Order: sequence, then structure tokens, then C-alpha cells
Amino acid sequence: MRGTRATAAVIGSATLAMISALVVTAPANATATTIVADWQLNEGPGARVMADSSGHGIDGRIGTLVETGRRVQGATAYHWNYVRPKSAPPNPERLVQVDSSALNPGSSEYAVQMRFRATAGNGNILQKGQSGTRGGFFKIELHLGKLACVYRGTVRQRGLWSATKLNDGAWHTIRCARDSDAVVLTVDGAVKRLKGWTGPVANTYPLTIGGKIACNEANVGCDYFTGDVDWVRIQSG
Repeated sequence: MRGTRATAAVIGSATLAMISALVVTAPANATATTIVADWQLNEGPGARVMADSSGHGIDGRIGTLVETGRRVQGATAYHWNYVRPKSAPPNPERLVQVDSSALNPGSSEYAVQMRFRATAGNGNILQKGQSGTRGGFFKIELHLGKLACVYRGTVRQRGLWSATKLNDGAWHTIRCARDSDAVVLTVDGAVKRLKGWTGPVANTYPLTIGGKIACNEANVGCDYFTGDVDWVRIQSG
């Protein structure tokens, strides 16, 4: 059931940590099952187009600083080298960008699934929109090794943290979902659920993989990701 429609507040890392205390482990019951986009990220070296295998033609543009065709622990993946935080100037060539309104959750049940491995403790892996973006945003990020799944809609923001650090260099499969009454985070089969309707989420930003698109490394960090991503799948209810 949807909660009271109040003004959404931006939740920082400390607040998310406190919210985690309210989380109960529960079976996954997300019903977002229609595939919107499916990126296998198995293009060869030097590729500049991230191909959508769903049949919907939602392809992405691969920045020149994203290494494609990388063989990592049995997988073909995209790779991001380490860059020191707050290193100016920002470099959007570290990003994969997908510009499509079809990737907005709107009021539907919505889920992002992906397989990744991280070798640094901080960085935004995937997002559409940012803090303060008109229409809200969603993101999957690492902070001090733990993974956050965050949705901010017109009603409120909801976010969950992984129980353990995931920057161990191993592959992890995660699902960051927004249901009609909760946000649900699944990490390697372990499920957390936080009740509360976020409200619709829709913005004009591209979906980005590897960091933020609107940043200056001064008052807004680019939060570039370090590691590898094997595949990404978007589903809607």
C-alpha cells in the first residue's frame, strides 16, 4: 500500500545506515518481469556501442576510456580503471550512456539486475538522474565497500545497503528493485526489503554506467566506478 504523500527528502549515507535497522529479511516478491533492456556487455575490444539484446533497440554509447572485451575470471566484461577521487577535470569518456525515456521507472514496478566485481570501495555503478534531479532518480553505488540500492520519487526516497562489503574482487549478482510498496535489494540470493512507496520516478537524464554525468569534481563529485561489469538487465512491471 502506498504511504502518505509527503515531500521527498534527500537521504545521505548516515541516514541510510539508520534506515537499515528497520529492514527485515523477506522472500523476494517483485513482479517486475517484462524485460525493457538487456545488455550483455560482451562486445569485443574497442567497441563503442553497447548493444541491447532485448529486441527493443535501446543501445548505449561507450566512452573511449571504458575497456570492452575484457576477459575476467571466465567472463567477458567492461572494465573501468582506477581514478583518484576528485581528480579534475571530470571525464565523461569513463561512462556508458543510454539516452531513452523507456528507462524511466515511472509508477511501475521496476528492477535493475547486474553482475559486477569491484576493486575499490567507492563509486557509482549505475544510475539515472542524481540528487536534486527533477523527477527523482535511482542509483546503485558502492560506499566504503557496501552496495546501496536507492530510489527517490516524488513522495520519498528509499534505500538499502548490502549486509557485507562487495569490493572483494569477486563476482556478485545483485537486483535493485522498486515495488508498489517497497524497495527490495537482492545480493547473491540474500534479500532485504524496506517498505514504503517512493512515488513516480522519471527524469530526462541518460542512464549511466560508471559514474555521474553531471559533475565537476569540485562541489559535485563524479564518483567514478573501478572494476568490471558482466551484464545489466532492466525489467518493468
